Amino acid sequence: MNDQQLLRYSRHILLEEIGIEGQERLLGSRALIIGLGGLGSPAALYLAASGVGQLTLCDHDTVDFSNLQRQIIHRTSTVGQPKVLSAKAALQEINPEVGCIPLAERVDETRLLELVAQADVVLDCSDNFATRYAVNRACVVQRIPLVSGAAILTHGQIAVFDFRRDDAPCYNCLFSEASEAPELRCATTGVFAPLVGIIGTMQAAEALKLLIGIEQGLSGKLLFVNAMDMNFMRSDLSRDASCCVCGDNPGRVEARAPVCENP
Repeated sequence: MNDQQLLRYSRHILLEEIGIEGQERLLGSRALIIGLGGLGSPAALYLAASGVGQLTLCDHDTVDFSNLQRQIIHRTSTVGQPKVLSAKAALQEINPEVGCIPLAERVDETRLLELVAQADVVLDCSDNFATRYAVNRACVVQRIPLVSGAAILTHGQIAVFDFRRDDAPCYNCLFSEASEAPELRCATTGVFAPLVGIIGTMQAAEALKLLIGIEQGLSGKLLFVNAMDMNFMRSDLSRDASCCVCGDNPGRVEARAPVCENP
């Protein structure tokens, strides 16, 4: 690191858990962020500020005026712009050293596998089951850690699946594709603005720990957050041997159409 980097990341370097070695790992790391909405906004901002070397930003949507209540990476002046370009501009203002690759596209299964393979960690900041299941499958295949977040109304959750470990559960172990769980839409049910900031920031924290090699965290765990009474509940997860994605005899399950890409 040069003198400017030592100054920029000095508060990280002072931490025993990170130090110069940990910060250098971040500088050489690559993160893939799926969704630049309510969750992806704070996640991307903190990853960039923390010095993650390359951020691939994936979102096909454009900035809408209604997004500004919670999607803090965007500005009134960027309404109508592709979210990935709006986000890239904000991130480069915070830290011009971070490489940002904006992808304003809906990625198919093949493309998703390619993008995941090029990352050291994936943050699923989408808001629909179809996207979550597709990202989960790609991460299982490529054995890339996945940090999954969700938020609706006043409730949120975050889970970490470290597929570098043979015993790691996957998102499908937690919420099976076959369950046909009801899909809630942020556009019709609403979402408490600070909640997505809480979940997205925690996603960034878990991603940073995975990249640095800090073992304490939410790997193999699910954390629930109730933003009304600020109650946090954590549950342990276990791999389901019969899971159709990561189990002993994995099979193929067709993804459902996405509903709402970003909370």
